[in-house]
Formats: sequence, C-alpha cells, structure tokens
Amino acid sequence: MNSVLFYTAARLGIFVATLGVLALFGARGFLLLLLALLISGIVSFVLLSGQRDRMSAAVVSGVRDRRRKFEKARAKEDA
Repeated sequence: MNSVLFYTAARLGIFVATLGVLALFGARGFLLLLLALLISGIVSFVLLSGQRDRMSAAVVSGVRDRRRKFEKARAKEDA
C-alpha cells in the first residue's frame, strides 16, 4: 500500500510542477490543464517506471490475498 501512495504522490507532484512551469510560460485555462496532463503523463511514464512496477506488484498481491480470503470464506459457508 505504501508503494501505491508514493506513486500517486509522485504523479501528483510531477503534474503540479508541470502545471507551474507551463503557467510561467503563459499557458492559461483549458490549454494549461491539457498540456500539463499530457506532459506530466509522459514524464511520469519515463521517470516512474520502476515505482509503477512496484505499485503494480503490490496491487496484484493485494487482489490475490482478498481473492484467497473470499474463496476460503465461500468454502467455509458451503460446508
């Protein structure tokens, strides 16, 4: 769960930084948001690839644990 929060915070930080830089260069309104979203997405795709892999592994592990608990509870109910 820690890796999910870190990745989300890093993505948000990159977006806000990109938003600030573009605002300094004169972008405004909808164009500012659109460009910031596009550029920060590309930057985070490159810079956060390792963190994204760790987050993905944590999410998959969590889903497997919940599925295992669900199957165990369902088997117990059926018995």
